[in-house]
Amino acid sequence: MEVVKLKRTKLGNTDIEVSRLCFGSLTITPFQANLSIEEGGRLIQYAYSKGINFIDTAEIYDNYEYIKYALQGIKREDFVIATKCYAYTKEMAKQSLELALKELDTDYIDIFLLHEQESIHTIRGHYEAIEYFLKAKDMGKIRAIGISTHRVEGVYAVTQYDELDVVHPIINMAGIGIQDGSIQDMLNIIKKAYNMGKGIYGMKPLGGGHLIGEVEEAFNFVNSVPYIHSFAIGMQSKEEVDCNIALLKTGKIPNDLKEKLKKKKRRLIVADYCIACGNCVKTCKQNGIEIIDGKAIPNENCILCGYCARNCPEFCIKVI
Repeated sequence: MEVVKLKRTKLGNTDIEVSRLCFGSLTITPFQANLSIEEGGRLIQYAYSKGINFIDTAEIYDNYEYIKYALQGIKREDFVIATKCYAYTKEMAKQSLELALKELDTDYIDIFLLHEQESIHTIRGHYEAIEYFLKAKDMGKIRAIGISTHRVEGVYAVTQYDELDVVHPIINMAGIGIQDGSIQDMLNIIKKAYNMGKGIYGMKPLGGGHLIGEVEEAFNFVNSVPYIHSFAIGMQSKEEVDCNIALLKTGKIPNDLKEKLKKKKRRLIVADYCIACGNCVKTCKQNGIEIIDGKAIPNENCILCGYCARNCPEFCIKVI
């Protein structure tokens, strides 16, 4: 496979080199695009051929088989895999690591994160799992550890633990999904973490799909942040890969790609972990979403504006 070389950078004080773009892999799964294993695996290979050597996944995404397929055509030592789990005990951490190694058919995981950590208190509560990951790191089964977070306090917590190498926070121009502050608050704390040598790769640059209408501005906002090493963005097709590569290189989407992407039929989805708080219903001026049987459900009035997601405390509403 001929591979285009995008500029890579070391992820903080780790020795892991990553492309500026990270392949967000939730979008290829049955939860969203529902690609077959072969389709998803080939798309990952295509992204790698265009210079994207970094993929983000999680145990809960249930998509290790896609990445395993892709690895058949990729140099493992040149490809960076980040995964996440909710472990809080040694046994849970061990099970999560063994599952990832087995299902990915690999000897090591580059980055293992604790998923959706909220603050220094949740990290404390999960520290038994961190201790296990540290031992696994010493054995060469993990190269770096850290957390993902939707909160400013989560990034702050990473600055208080020398043993945490990497943080994966929400960063987008509208602050969509940040649960305890503004985008400026988030930028301030990630700058501190960056200056301490933490590896930082952002998530949700398009706000879970809600900034697609402003894609160039939203993408360029995150790409211009000087204190992140990479950022993950979901990709479901070769056109989306090409679009993101073009944005990275020029800040603009070529007209032919714009036309192709306009034809894609998008929809609003609500994750199963919706708590039926009703904030989305109150926000929607189109009466396009309602609570049915304990869950928010979009209806025929939905115009895919995405405003409802801005007031979802659980960040469970997405446009795909």
